[in-house]
Amino acid sequence: MNESADPECPFCRLPPERILQENRLAVAIADRYPVSPGHTLIIARRHVSDFFGLDAEEVTAIWNLLISQRRRLDWEFRVDGYNIGVNVGAMAGQTILHVHVHLIPRYLGDLPDPTGGVRNVIPGRGKYPFA
Repeated sequence: MNESADPECPFCRLPPERILQENRLAVAIADRYPVSPGHTLIIARRHVSDFFGLDAEEVTAIWNLLISQRRRLDWEFRVDGYNIGVNVGAMAGQTILHVHVHLIPRYLGDLPDPTGGVRNVIPGRGKYPFA
């Protein structure tokens, strides 16, 4: 555990066997409740609840794992697309108050119409006129 760890936080107490990849400031794990095959979480090592509380080095470490995990998922799952998401605060749906980024593989046919992507977090707002 690092000095900022919260003993009650599940992301501060990750067993080593859950870790897919890591660097000094972040770790990648398989999501315990995946919304699609390969759903991966990139988690800051430092216990901080708000993504905007990370420093630039931590954001870079998370980005590096996102890129690396994308390569793994492309090879292992033959992914057709991705959604990348961060929930910040309870009103945005954050349930574990420790920064984590969702890397969600998308597959042809997983939704009848994926238009709007992450805009669909608010029902009915995903569709809009676009050129």
